[in-house]
Amino acid sequence: MPRITRSATIRWEGNVARGTGHISGDTGAFGDLPFSLPTRIGAAEGKTSPEELLAAAHGGCITMSLAGELTGADMPPTRLDVAVTIVMDEVEGQGHQIVGSIVEMHAAADGLDDAKLQELVAKADEGCPFSQLLKRAGADVQVTASLA
Repeated sequence: MPRITRSATIRWEGNVARGTGHISGDTGAFGDLPFSLPTRIGAAEGKTSPEELLAAAHGGCITMSLAGELTGADMPPTRLDVAVTIVMDEVEGQGHQIVGSIVEMHAAADGLDDAKLQELVAKADEGCPFSQLLKRAGADVQVTASLA
């Protein structure tokens, strides 16, 4: 696989407590997503956060990885539903840290049984660069899967 690069730009105005920012993907796929500290740590109020974007990135990566594993096993998915929750918590002496990613997968594919699903999900997790990044950083990555 070739080297892949993607970029985003962020504009922030004001101090950390009352300021606001906007995140845009350089591809144009998303733009001007608002975020702020109050909506990061409190009610989202329709704004995003770095943690939500990380959850989306991890989810997209592991979903594509599972689709690849299923396809390679001659069971291309008919549907994959994936939910990811990123957990940030205070770590003694280190401040706030990403401590976990909880992935819940539901898969549908012709001929797929639970044993094969669990085998392929483990491979997908190992093959997902975001899963590996989070694990190397010390985060607890929990992946569960069931047949849809």
